Amino acid sequence: MVLSEDERATLERWERRPKSAQALALRCRIVLECAKGESHNKDVAVRLGIHEDTVSKWRRRFLADRLEGLATSLALALRARSTTMPSRQ
Repeated sequence: MVLSEDERATLERWERRPKSAQALALRCRIVLECAKGESHNKDVAVRLGIHEDTVSKWRRRFLADRLEGLATSLALALRARSTTMPSRQ
């Protein structure tokens, strides 16, 4: 996987930003690890302590939609969660 300089900078910024959701930070770490060279999903999964299917999912989404694929699915999930959670009163 090859990243542009702008993509790499954005991923590193999102990964480090204290206000980033943990899910987005993990997605960034996955993509950054995949871009380190000839990394196989299993190797990345072991290094990050996650399941190989998770690596495969986010590698695939990034290749299809680049940065937008990582952020869009998180935004949709958060929006869906906020509409299904009961309001506090």
